[in-house]
Amino acid sequence: MTTTQTVLLNQRLTTAEILYHLPDHPALLQSFIWQHMDVAPDYPRLREFLDYWEDNIEGRLHSVTVAGGTLNTSSEIRHADARFLLH
Repeated sequence: MTTTQTVLLNQRLTTAEILYHLPDHPALLQSFIWQHMDVAPDYPRLREFLDYWEDNIEGRLHSVTVAGGTLNTSSEIRHADARFLLH
């Protein structure tokens, strides 16, 4: 297996909640949600985004909370056994 194939297999949807200080009101925090396909545990795309943020955006970072999960594959999807209609 090539390195590219390994990276693609390890990619997962990554969600980061970024709390940052408002530039005009540093005592207030604002929340920003970032989502992208990334590779755990290093999260290179998230790190690239956060580096860009620190270099180009005025809001100083407070904290970053990361959640990641694997995507469902076709072998993990099951069909429903029953169907119910409510009126």
